[in-house]
Amino acid sequence: MSPAPEIGVAVFILKNDQILFGRRRSSSIGAYTYALPGGHLEFGESFEECAAREVNEETGLEIKNIEFLTANSFVLSDKVHLVAVFMRAHLSDPEKTPQNLEPDKCEGWVWHDLKNLPEPMFGPLRKMLDDGFNPFPTESK
Repeated sequence: MSPAPEIGVAVFILKNDQILFGRRRSSSIGAYTYALPGGHLEFGESFEECAAREVNEETGLEIKNIEFLTANSFVLSDKVHLVAVFMRAHLSDPEKTPQNLEPDKCEGWVWHDLKNLPEPMFGPLRKMLDDGFNPFPTESK
């Protein structure tokens, strides 16, 4: 029997023109790459609830205006199939600084803009951004 896909929720936290990234440690998928805050969807949880919970558990930040952006399916190896749900949110308190509340999983949090992304970046996220995905809201005309 094949392993089941994992469902992860990743959050583009936007502050002015920047996005929050954390550098993963060796114990996780995408070791030593920069990724968004997020984690596994728990049973019965909405994407929005998962986003708020994971961001708070990892960074101590509270978020608002949480919205679904897109979802992608990534087969990362013969044992790892990740369905990634990407959300967008803003800080409830823009003056609050992210804390590294899971130092065993993350080296720390940094803000970057789309023109100056951190490297190395988690492969699926890098491909999405390189393909032109923009997490910032655009004005409809």
